[in-house]
Amino acid sequence: MVHADLLLHSAAQLLTIPGGPQRGRDLGRLGLIEDGAVAIAGGRILSVGRTADLRRACEASQEFDASGRVVMPGFVDPHTHVIWAGDRAAEFEMRVSGASYMEILQAGGGIVSTMQQTRGATVDQLVEQARPRLERMRRHGTTTAEAKTGYGLETAAELRMLEAILRLDADGPVRLAPTFLGAHAVPPEFRGRTDDYVNLVGDEMLPAVRAWWSERASSRPLPFVDVFCEEGAFNLEQSRRLMTRARELGFPLKIHADEFAGLGGTGLAVELGAVSADHLVHTPAAEITALGHATTVAVALPCTPFGLAESAYTPARAILEAGGTLALATDLNPGTAWCESMQFAIALACRYMRLTPAQAIAAATINAAAAIGRQDRVGSVEAGKDADLVVLEVPDYRHLGYRFGTNLAATVLQAGRFVA
Repeated sequence: MVHADLLLHSAAQLLTIPGGPQRGRDLGRLGLIEDGAVAIAGGRILSVGRTADLRRACEASQEFDASGRVVMPGFVDPHTHVIWAGDRAAEFEMRVSGASYMEILQAGGGIVSTMQQTRGATVDQLVEQARPRLERMRRHGTTTAEAKTGYGLETAAELRMLEAILRLDADGPVRLAPTFLGAHAVPPEFRGRTDDYVNLVGDEMLPAVRAWWSERASSRPLPFVDVFCEEGAFNLEQSRRLMTRARELGFPLKIHADEFAGLGGTGLAVELGAVSADHLVHTPAAEITALGHATTVAVALPCTPFGLAESAYTPARAILEAGGTLALATDLNPGTAWCESMQFAIALACRYMRLTPAQAIAAATINAAAAIGRQDRVGSVEAGKDADLVVLEVPDYRHLGYRFGTNLAATVLQAGRFVA
């Protein structure tokens, strides 16, 4: 008989979501086991199956009765801007009074407003402000998340943001996958000189990040490098220059693309082998087709059009019909989507992207893990993976998507430990 540290048993529904990322019409395979159980040892999943079978196969030092509840993988949030200082509540009032996102940006608000507050913050202050956001994420069931820089827009401030990400990853409450987003916006000192700022990012920032990473985190893979390819930010040619330079330096790639206009960013992501292309609200049909033949994950961020009160969302059905790999994320940020709940992202995806609850759950777990290159560690309940689990206070997984505005996560485990 095998020994386990913990046995979660008697789950009304255990969602295992096995077999890796799910493409196209395959999205939504939950691997549901009724009266399910999970055996955990050393922070990893030892085995899964029906409760009676696992009771015969192993003895456990501790047990947890999940009767009447759903047990599933912890959510993975593959696109967040969780590190920032201050807030933009005043801009929200401007926006609901009629100002557009781009009008606010051109008036010195938006990303630049947060930049000014973040540049003035120490690493300790960034950590102090981000930690409660991460704690709320975890309470809502997120156990792994991507975290971007991008509110420093100068080398020293961007490195302070990276330092904050590494510190929070080491201390919890959520495991973080770091992304460098120096090309998030053009800072005021480079207004009218976007090409000069692109040169700064490519010639100074990217080498500085690589050197800094080698000194501080040499045992870890390099962070992702992301670019905001969008009108008012960086055009396709500038995005190509930066992504090509990042790839030459060995960084894995991501891109913000097609949020407000289809500039070709999704096609660029496919061409350069980016791990993900994110937003994809106005992606041309030919580039959606290209996603169906690529490893690049399409990351939809439904909280963002919701936060902007816009009617256009990522065309999820078209991406799935093309055979693409679709993931969900919150886009947690201070301007357009201050939302720490992947449960709410699922509810929006079901309503406005026409996903079923099963499809949205798979997109928020195993496919989201693939969007940060961690599908071998998290995103499903399979032997050998990290024991990151959420116990929902409901008996049927379809309550995710059906309900919103409340937290259905009753219990959260990270590496087999009860953390929320």
